[in-house]
Amino acid sequence: MAIHCSRICLQYLIHLAQDNVDFRLPEIRSLLSLRGKPFDPGENFKEKSPFWLLNGLSEEDVNSIMARTVCAKSAFELWGHGRTHSELRNTLLKYPTENMSPFLQKDSTYKINVYTFNKTLEFEDRIKKIDAMEYLSFEGRVNLRNPKHIFCLLEDYGTDPNDIPDEPLYIYFGRWIADGQRELIRSHSVKNRHFIGNTSMDAGLSFIMANHARVKAHDLVYDPFVGTGSLLVACSHFGAYVCGTDIDYNTIHGIGKASRKNQKWRGPDENIRANLRQYGSEKLYVDVLVSDASKPIWRDGVLFDAIITDPPYGIRESTRRTGSQKDSVKPSEDYIGDSHVPVSMAYHLSDIFTDLLNFSAQHLVIGGRLVYWLPIYRPEYCEEMVPLNACLRLVSNCEQTLSSHTSRRLITMEKIKEPEVASGYDWLFLYTAHKLLNHIFYGK
Repeated sequence: MAIHCSRICLQYLIHLAQDNVDFRLPEIRSLLSLRGKPFDPGENFKEKSPFWLLNGLSEEDVNSIMARTVCAKSAFELWGHGRTHSELRNTLLKYPTENMSPFLQKDSTYKINVYTFNKTLEFEDRIKKIDAMEYLSFEGRVNLRNPKHIFCLLEDYGTDPNDIPDEPLYIYFGRWIADGQRELIRSHSVKNRHFIGNTSMDAGLSFIMANHARVKAHDLVYDPFVGTGSLLVACSHFGAYVCGTDIDYNTIHGIGKASRKNQKWRGPDENIRANLRQYGSEKLYVDVLVSDASKPIWRDGVLFDAIITDPPYGIRESTRRTGSQKDSVKPSEDYIGDSHVPVSMAYHLSDIFTDLLNFSAQHLVIGGRLVYWLPIYRPEYCEEMVPLNACLRLVSNCEQTLSSHTSRRLITMEKIKEPEVASGYDWLFLYTAHKLLNHIFYGK
C-alpha cells in the first residue's frame, strides 16, 4: 500500500459533511473544473463515504476548492492510510521522507488531532492513539494553541449509528491543508437576514447552487424568479454581479405583509439591495425588475454567465404570468383612459421549464450554466422527465427529498452551442416535448 508521489503530485483526503450528500460530488466536480482539473478519486471510491481520496492535484488546487465548498469540512495531504493501525504504520514509514521533512523541523511547532467519524472517544483514548504514533520523527515542539503545522488522525467507523464497530473500518493520517466554508451556512442564515419571504432559499443550498453554476468574480448572474434574492446573495459572495426579475411587485419593492413572526408589515428598507448591503456586496448589485418570465424583455444575444433560479411550484408561492382569462377587447387608437394593469393567470409548470431552457439557450454564454430546481412526484419519476434542450448539456441531477412521495431535483445544465433557426422538424420536436411535460405534470 505504499504511496509513490512527489511534492508536485500528492494524494489528498477530503473530509465531507454528511448533509446534502447527493450534492457533494457535483459541487466538487464543478469547483475542480474551474481549475481545469478532472475529478480523479482514489481506488475503492464510495460516493456516500465521508472521506474521499483525490489524485492529480496540487496544494493550490485543494486550497481553491476549500475556499468555496460548503459540502466539505476539511482537506489533508495524505501521508498514510490502512484498515488497521498496523497498515497505517507501514504506509507512513514508506511515505517519502522528502515530503515529510519540511514539516518536521526542529524550529517548527505542531499538534496532532484525533477525529473519529460515527464514534466518540474518551480523552484518554485519544491521547493513547497520539502516543502510539511515536514512530514518526517529529522534531519540533508541541503547541496546542497556535501550531505552525496541524496533523490529524482520522478514523472511520462507518455510517450506521445503530451498528458502530469496536475497531475503525479505515484509518487515515495527514497534514491539515484547509477547512471548507461551512461557516457561511451560519453567517448567511435566513434567520438573521434583513429581508426574507416565505420561500427564501436556505443559505447552504444557495451556495451549493452558486458552486454548481461555477459562479466567479466579474460574472453576470441572473435569476428570473428572484423572490427575496437569496441566490443573488450567494453569487455576490463569490464576486459576481447579480440581477433578477420577478412578477411580484410587492416582493421586488419590499412592501406589503412581512414573513417574520410577530411582524405585520415590512419595514422601509426591507429589499434585496439591503440584503447585499448586509453582507458587504452592495457594489455587485445591478438591479431587479418587476417582469413576467414568460415575456421577452431582453435584447437578443448572450448576456449572462450563469442563470440560477428556484421557479415557483404553486405550493407556498403561486405560479403566475401576466395575461387575461378571456380575450381582451383592444381599445380604439384615440382612447384616453387609465393605464392598464394586466391581471395574472396560471403559468403551468411545463411552460415554466420550457421557457426557462429556451431563454437560457438564447442568453447564456457558451460554457455558461443554468441551475434550477425541478419538483417531482417520486413514485412516478424517471430521468426522461427532466426537460432537455439541444443547446444545453445535462451536467448533474441531484435529489432533495421533501417527503415519502415528493422531492425536488437540482438540475445543472451547461450551454454547449448557440441555438439555430428552428426548422419545421424542430418545431415539431418542441411541440412534442411540450405535450409530454403537460402529461407529466397535469396528466393532460
